[in-house]
Amino acid sequence: MSINPKVQQLRQRRAQSSLGGGLQRIEAQHKRGRLTARERIDLFLDKGSFRELDAFVVHRGRDFGLEQQKFLGDSVVTGWGTADGRLVYVFAQDFTVIGGSLGEAHAQKIAKVMDMALRNGAPLIGLNDSGGARIQEGVDSLAGYAEIFLRNTLASGVIPQISVIMGPCAGGAVYSPALTDFVIMVRNSSYMFITGPEIVRAATHEEVDFETLGGAAIHAEKSGVCHLVVDSEADALYMVRKLLSFIPSNNMDDAPFHPTDDDPLRMESRLDEIIPDDPGKPYNMKDVICMVMDHADFLEIQEGYAENIVVGFARLGGHPVGVVANQPDVLAGVLDIKSSEKAARFIRFCDAFNLPVITFVDTPGYLPGTDQEHNGVIRCGAKLLYAYCEATVPKLTVITRKAYGGAYIVMSSKHIRGDLNLAWPTAEIAVMGPDGAVGKVFGKELQAAADPEQRKKELIDDYREKFANPFVAAARGYLDDVIEPRETRSRLINALEMLVNKRDSNPPKKHGSIPL
Repeated sequence: MSINPKVQQLRQRRAQSSLGGGLQRIEAQHKRGRLTARERIDLFLDKGSFRELDAFVVHRGRDFGLEQQKFLGDSVVTGWGTADGRLVYVFAQDFTVIGGSLGEAHAQKIAKVMDMALRNGAPLIGLNDSGGARIQEGVDSLAGYAEIFLRNTLASGVIPQISVIMGPCAGGAVYSPALTDFVIMVRNSSYMFITGPEIVRAATHEEVDFETLGGAAIHAEKSGVCHLVVDSEADALYMVRKLLSFIPSNNMDDAPFHPTDDDPLRMESRLDEIIPDDPGKPYNMKDVICMVMDHADFLEIQEGYAENIVVGFARLGGHPVGVVANQPDVLAGVLDIKSSEKAARFIRFCDAFNLPVITFVDTPGYLPGTDQEHNGVIRCGAKLLYAYCEATVPKLTVITRKAYGGAYIVMSSKHIRGDLNLAWPTAEIAVMGPDGAVGKVFGKELQAAADPEQRKKELIDDYREKFANPFVAAARGYLDDVIEPRETRSRLINALEMLVNKRDSNPPKKHGSIPL
């Protein structure tokens, strides 16, 4: 049976579109160790589920020889499919077509799929591999970026937005990922910067390469722009699926429940011994988290940035939860500028998408010093306080050891709408640590004492006896219970089930004024 010529023409055009910039450029992409846009989509989505949009769109530019470089689909592939059976919308920039640069048509394709994702309440995944704005299209490129940024902002807190950086991401191209919920980068392959090494060299005379200026390690450890770093593109796409497994498809859905065979009543006796006898000695809070959570599965976010606080996703009795925890193994678990911002952003994401927040507290307070004060620790510390106060999802808190000063209040205390506040017998809740408190309260007495050191020791011992336990706070109802450490898992799971229908709200307003 002969094929209708019109159908034949359609097939030819679709095949042409699927080749992007052509076989030579596809081969060049592979030589860089990178997949093409369509290969990435096929690897990410469930097999056979992808439905492409706008495969026949071409740009309308005519300047600087652009009319000679027309490719079906332009430089981005867009559409929808399923990931582990869940509907997701996706766009993948195609570096084989004019370097993945963004022009008017490219931007319109992305804007269309963003609008669909928002209307239908499904996650949006962006696979970024672009040299930035298409210079030949001038202001149309800038307008296109603005259309995308607006939609990123309007979709924020409504649908999850995840950006995967799979090549260069320069200039205006970096702002869209920065507006999304999570940024994933690939080591030695992903780069993000406002201005590239050549412009930096011309403007400031600094000699810097791509990796040092905007590589994955820089953004994961120094700038905090990157949330997860992986070794390959396949790992990056797997990580998107892993992230989605904890997150609802939109802000009206409940987080996905996954039944577990990890006993909800499991007692973890190792927790009874994890707090050192010496109050100045550190321990790893990640060990606590893993012992409590289902099957010790914990997906840490921003692992290499502000390591004195730990944030990430886990499950308790099958319920997805966000975890925030001071890390006494790094800087004694103090709060500072970076850790406050890191935790505040994570808490606000959890609150937007109905994920309960579990907080483990062991902090001596805020980091002192002129550097912190001059760079805004007050303002940044207030961001964390604001995030906890604003959150209306279930908030469960466990004080394992130190909870001093303002840091006690900030870390999801009962006073800022903590739903269940528990403490271990090793908890210490006070305005400040023993040394500082004794010096403040008994300074004159110590100066007049015959043996100041001995008297100071006696006063510190007395202070510890009074405050190095949770019972003063428990007596006032500031703690709901003091529990044995081994009970932590079962108590938290029970509380989550008790709070499953929790309803709380904030006063009606357009939006608050968070101290940005």
